[in-house]
Amino acid sequence: MSKEKILVVDDDRSTRETLEIFLNEIGFNVLLASDGNDGFEIYESEKPALVITDLKMPNIDGIKLLKMIKNSNTNIPVIIITAYDDMDTTIDAMKLRAYDYIEKPIDIAKLKFIIMRALETSMLSQKLENITSIYPAANDDNRKIIGKARAIKEIIKKVGQLSDNRVSILIQGESGTGKELLANVIHYSGITKEFPFIAVNSVALPETLLESELFGHTKGAFTGAIKEKKGKFELAGQGTIFLDEIADISLNLQTKLLRVLQEKEFARVGGEETIPMKARIIAATNKNLEELVRKEIFREDLFYRLNVFTINIPPLRERKEDIPDLVIHFLNKINKELHKNVIKIPYEVIDILQSYKWVGNVRELENTLMQAVVLAKGEVLERDCILLKMKSDNSNKEILTDLSLATLEKEHLEYVLNKVNWDKNEAAKLLKISRQTLYNKIKNYSIFPS
Repeated sequence: MSKEKILVVDDDRSTRETLEIFLNEIGFNVLLASDGNDGFEIYESEKPALVITDLKMPNIDGIKLLKMIKNSNTNIPVIIITAYDDMDTTIDAMKLRAYDYIEKPIDIAKLKFIIMRALETSMLSQKLENITSIYPAANDDNRKIIGKARAIKEIIKKVGQLSDNRVSILIQGESGTGKELLANVIHYSGITKEFPFIAVNSVALPETLLESELFGHTKGAFTGAIKEKKGKFELAGQGTIFLDEIADISLNLQTKLLRVLQEKEFARVGGEETIPMKARIIAATNKNLEELVRKEIFREDLFYRLNVFTINIPPLRERKEDIPDLVIHFLNKINKELHKNVIKIPYEVIDILQSYKWVGNVRELENTLMQAVVLAKGEVLERDCILLKMKSDNSNKEILTDLSLATLEKEHLEYVLNKVNWDKNEAAKLLKISRQTLYNKIKNYSIFPS
């Protein structure tokens, strides 16, 4: 058993003595302090692996001690114990990156589990290299296409071919693949970069309002039109107008849009004056426009006007080699947004992320990492912080998000151990392995009672 030092800070003598006996029994070297001042002095001189501190203490209380320790070393796990079940204090403790917060009377089994888990996380943090040394550092520019897959490299080549002209572009790809990001990159890479980039979501507004949004309107053109308004085409000037979800606009509006593309001019709703259209048009869709043309849902002539140059963005499941670089990019971004410092990621977690199907593509990956960073208690992005939705096939059977042999073995061990209430002798018999082998696997896989 490990001989790491654990510092216990509590002004209650009986609590200190109880924890000292318990921690000594499970193999730790215990340091004791009766208040926050002594506790911090011992912490600085002895550098314990973990700190357990009471909340309510004279002079320096548990929250202040937690803050002092975290200012000294952000990676040290600190467990807060208290007799007061107070929501605001719990929130404050977790915001200051306490590893956990438990109430008195202390559940010894729960405390042991938390200690082991905290030390495991701390040890992992020390062993892992910084994520940017595991993989190349990512540029935090939000107008950057992240990826090295062949399809992404081809897309980047196309951006170079397209950025210095105003040809119409159609971007096709599933939801969440980054169609608007690509449109941004095209716009800001060439002759349009000094002019506005105007994005319009074609499904966000009803037809009448969308027409006004695109072309503008005159005063009194319809009920509520109390003043003249410029439309997106006019506001874009010589820049780019990005028409997202183009497949969802009505046939009537398709006809008007076709006229704008053909004549290179338009009029505001309710107006007669024609206004020249100078913007480059980039349209995007997650649907098959050719199929919609065959079904007469989308105008064929408009399709050919938009489809001068087409870029297809592959779904994330077809470029899983890009996931590590995307993870780095999003962690940099999310850490800044949430004021966190999650910079280390085990290879096991990368394997899990690369094994998942990502129906929601890059957007789903970013959202998953956002949740994980919120849940992370230190610098390490632990496996348990990755919350992936389980999918079902037609037989309503679960599809595992991670099919590695190690993962399946760990899950089977957990299942058997829980079935026999953690009777290791019985579990070893059922698994047909020796007790020593079972103990080794429990240790290697960091399995704890649930």
